[in-house]
Amino acid sequence: MTTHTIPQTMTAWRQHAYGPAAVVHAETVPVPSPGKKEVLLRVAAVSLNSGDIHLMRGEPRMVRLFFGLRRPRTRGRGMDVAGTVVVLGTDVEGLAVGDLVVGAGDETLAEFVRVKAARLTPVPAGLDPVIAATLPVAGNTAATILDTCRVAKGSTVLLVGAGGGVGTLTAALAVARGAEVWATCGARAEEVLRDQGVLHTFDYRTHDIASLPAAAFDAVVDIAGEPPLEVLRDRLRDGGTVALVGGDGHPFWGPFPRIIRSLFLSRRARRFRSVTALTKTPVTAELVRMTAAGVIRPVIEKTYPLSDAGAAIAHVDAGHTVGKVVVLPE
Repeated sequence: MTTHTIPQTMTAWRQHAYGPAAVVHAETVPVPSPGKKEVLLRVAAVSLNSGDIHLMRGEPRMVRLFFGLRRPRTRGRGMDVAGTVVVLGTDVEGLAVGDLVVGAGDETLAEFVRVKAARLTPVPAGLDPVIAATLPVAGNTAATILDTCRVAKGSTVLLVGAGGGVGTLTAALAVARGAEVWATCGARAEEVLRDQGVLHTFDYRTHDIASLPAAAFDAVVDIAGEPPLEVLRDRLRDGGTVALVGGDGHPFWGPFPRIIRSLFLSRRARRFRSVTALTKTPVTAELVRMTAAGVIRPVIEKTYPLSDAGAAIAHVDAGHTVGKVVVLPE
């Protein structure tokens, strides 16, 4: 094991009950030690995701079957992380102390975090770790969406509820693939999405999706989880796909009733697909490469210091975030 001088304790944001942002508090806890094939990172940046909010609240309630019935088994919040390797566990290959890396882990909203080395990607010189931290979860989700819908050069794509982290990255990646992108979003996100190369934007509060052209899109990506399924399907050309990504749905079952109903509405020519993304290191590495090259430009709405991470969580929990929210060490 290779080490730098590491303090014995650190600040981490944790919760001991499900609930709103107020249940997450800063605590002083021991700095973890990496195990076999793990490294310890000194955190440089953590970006927050909607998944952090679902786990914080334990909603939909079905997630509690897997993450703790009465209280969360994993007390710390945060998944995305960029940081510097400060300790190598045993049998770690390809990384060295001092390397700047990005990836997905658990309980990353802290000063130090233990992460499996296989889940980490080097951050090249010149790429701000604050930008890199936005990529793992949202970026992998965006890439999975576009692969599921077979989006390529010449495709026409409609993004529904595109203003958040997943939506803005999906827009950027679709444009990079040569697609024509339309998007619905909140008014604050319209200029941001147009800056990403989106051709047409519509404020969802004033523009009904049903008024958009029928049979005009090769892919419809539903991140909002609210429009009627029939309306989404009718926007598709033959051979197109509706990707179901977000939405809260039923208090217990979440989006599953909507997903099941979509199966009955699928047709060979116009199909629905539910998207659940896993964070894969090769995908993250490609996203890092594209970002470093300026091909995609992740959107950061706001940054918060770690001491004010509770406010960052509350901001994301309130909804309507444009792009990503990132938490930085002091």
